[in-house]
Formats: sequence, structure tokens, C-alpha cells
Amino acid sequence: MEPTRDELDLDRSQVKKAALALQAFLKSTTSTQKLFLNEGQPISLLFTLWKIPKKEQTIRIPLPSGLRTESGEVCLFTRDEPKMTSEQTVTFYKRLLTERGVKNVTEVIPFRVLKTEYKPFEAKRRLLGNFDLFLSDARIRRRLPSHIGKHFYDKKKAPLSVDLESKHMARDLERLIQGTTLTVSMKGSCCMARVAHSGMTADEMVDNIVATVNTVSTKLDMKGRNIKSIHLKSQTSAALPIYTSDLSHITLMEEVMKQASLKKGAQKRKRDNENTEVPGDVTKEIEDDQDTEEEEIPQLVPIETPTKKPKQMDVPKKGLKKAPKPSPGKGLKKTVKDKKLAKKTPKVTSRGQKIKA
Repeated sequence: MEPTRDELDLDRSQVKKAALALQAFLKSTTSTQKLFLNEGQPISLLFTLWKIPKKEQTIRIPLPSGLRTESGEVCLFTRDEPKMTSEQTVTFYKRLLTERGVKNVTEVIPFRVLKTEYKPFEAKRRLLGNFDLFLSDARIRRRLPSHIGKHFYDKKKAPLSVDLESKHMARDLERLIQGTTLTVSMKGSCCMARVAHSGMTADEMVDNIVATVNTVSTKLDMKGRNIKSIHLKSQTSAALPIYTSDLSHITLMEEVMKQASLKKGAQKRKRDNENTEVPGDVTKEIEDDQDTEEEEIPQLVPIETPTKKPKQMDVPKKGLKKAPKPSPGKGLKKTVKDKKLAKKTPKVTSRGQKIKA
């Protein structure tokens, strides 16, 4: 049975009930003044998976209703244009965005300025707090992590890559700015994506939730349906359930894993057979050699046994001759005693007289 990667069937009435309950909770916990100040309080979807993913994935999700309010700040990191100063680079890209009709980008920072002015730790923290979303030129995307620091990734504000040379740059930027992203990590089975804010109506929230769930269910890079449950929550509220899968997903995933293991085993056996296969000519020669060996019957030849005993060497009656003993003292050198003793040197006294030894 091949798994289907179709969209999940959400109950829109249940989703709307959860959205209305969440709005009522936010109104009851904040006063009118605080609610006006916290109009853009984020509302997120919490996805719980059956299995922890084996690799990280970032899913970009376009939304029917934009998340960014008019007060939202968007920063764009660009590359350093050749033969231009930093000020000229900023002017060049701002003019390019205006010509393409992009109005949501509020700040442009060239890569040279990022390396010099935002090198201290406190400058990076201020930069992180001043903007809601960060975009980066695709040509410098891989060079950014060593210059922006880990806090951008801890706060889920890692710059999103965009192709500034594309013909559809305005459309791509609009989807990124008004859309959302879901980061699926290998550290756990839960992941969260921002889908709305407290200033939206219930219908706008429902449309964004349905679009997010449909996109995630189709783009999630895992075999079978791996979404266990989905909850809706704000920063201070409890998680309200809007979807819970049944146990049929477990059996479906087991079938998928079983088919994958069988397919892997078949491919391994095929590789082993290909490696152990012998060419046809060689097999034919081997068979011919086996036939000739079977037809030829070797003849048994008796081994001749010797009838005569081998001759023994004659030993003389007198026996073996003994080696002559060396005569005593013959051939020996004279000892030191036969030599004369060396004369001793005379000793000299203090008065100069010699004393015989």
C-alpha cells in the first residue's frame, strides 16, 4: 500500500472555535490599553510528530493574510557591489526595491557594514531586537552565520535567503515577508510556526491555519503521514487542540517502513548478484573443463617394492682410528716468567739523590 501525501482533513468549525476561544482569552487577560499596544501578539501552531526527523528542514509557507503589520520592521542584508562604497550600495538597492514595487523592506545593510559596525556583541543584540524579520541576498547567505552570531538562530530570526537577481523578486519578497516558515529540527518531535496575530479576525486566522497545515502536510520530508497532533496557542495561553490523528497512522507508517526495508534488501541482493556473476565465456570454459575431467579416467600404476636390501658400508675389524692426542707442551708459547722483568725507573728524593730499586 503506497502512502498518500495528501492534505490533512481539518474541521474548519473546530478551528474557528479554537480561534474564537483564543481571542476571548486574550481580551480577558489584557486591558484595553494593553490590548492596543499588543495588537500584534503572535499566535502559533504547534505540530507534534509521531517520529523525530532524521534531518533538519525549513518549510516556507505563503499565507492568505499577511502577518506583518504596518509597524513591522524588515532588514535586508546585501552583498558589497564592486566599485561602490557602502553608502552607494545602500542607495543602489533601495532604488532597485522601489523600482520593483517592494515597500516592506525598511533597512538595507551591506555585508561590509555588518562586519565592521555590528561586530561587537551588544551591537548584534540591538540589531536583533530592532527588526522582526531578516532577509539576505542568496550570494552571501553562507557567509552570514559567522558574523551574526547564534542568537539569531536561538530566537528563530535566521535570515531568509532571497534571489535579488530574479525577475520575480517582488513576488518572492512579498511571500517571504507576509508568509511564515516552519523549522523542523532533529532535537525533538515538536515544531512551531507563527500563523497569525491578535489583531486578525477569526476568519483570517482560520484561513491562515488551514493554508499552513496543508502546506506542511505536503512538504514535510518524511515518509507517510507523520503529524500526530496540532495545537493553537499564543505566548501566554494554553495549547488548544485542532487536530489529532488516529492510530491508523501508526500501522500506515509501519507498512511504509516495512516496504522500505524490503526494497533496500532487494537492492542489496541485486548488487551482490551482479558482483558475483561470472561472464558467459568463462562459465562455458569451466563447464568444458569439468566435462573433460569427468571423461578421462586415470590408470592405477602399482608401485615397485625393492627386493634387495641396500648395501651396508664395511666397517674395519680394527675399528675406527683414534685421533692423535696433542703432545704436552708442544706448540705452546713461552710464558711471561721466561722473559726478563722490566727495569724499574729509579726514584728521586727531595735532595736529588737516586735510590736503587
